[in-house]
Amino acid sequence: MTKTIASKYSGILEITWHNGKKYLNSKNANYSYGSLQKILKFGIEQTKLKKVNSILILGMGGGSVVETLRKDFKYNKSITAIEIDPVIVDIASTEFGISEDEHLHIHCTDAYSFVKTNKEQYDLIIVDVFIDLSVPDQFLSETFWDFLLRLKSSRGDIIFNAAVKDSKNENIQQLIGYLKTKIYKVDVYENVNDTNTLIILKSL
Repeated sequence: MTKTIASKYSGILEITWHNGKKYLNSKNANYSYGSLQKILKFGIEQTKLKKVNSILILGMGGGSVVETLRKDFKYNKSITAIEIDPVIVDIASTEFGISEDEHLHIHCTDAYSFVKTNKEQYDLIIVDVFIDLSVPDQFLSETFWDFLLRLKSSRGDIIFNAAVKDSKNENIQQLIGYLKTKIYKVDVYENVNDTNTLIILKSL
């Protein structure tokens, strides 16, 4: 059974059932609750989550990373989630039960604008800002990352879901080089779950 929903940001979205589990997909990519969930779980496993008191998610999608944090890691502290697409925010709530509560604050706004203007710091930032198979170029820019690094607490980590089978992309390689000039440990994990590249920044 598949339900299709049109979005001006993401094109045609599909909510589909497979082996008793519900997924959210775009035309070419899994958006939530499939391989993406496993990829971000791997990233979270590389962090010291027990020391994390606040999390910022850029690109909430259907909320699978929220579910992973709550169910797999028993994380019940503050999560701030940013999602530009009101259609997806509604899908997260109606189809997957991910909606605001005392520990989850959802902002339906552009992640770039939020990062540029926000002043709060977070112990873990998860960046997952795909449109279908691509990360928009502005999220690979040094300017964006300068804004983002201001929001990372002194002990904080950043997980960046950077690419689908395209880690040699020139913009991504330039970004990795730029981040390595900062005082952070930069780990690059290619072909996570046989598809995506994760970049994880850790404070030294």
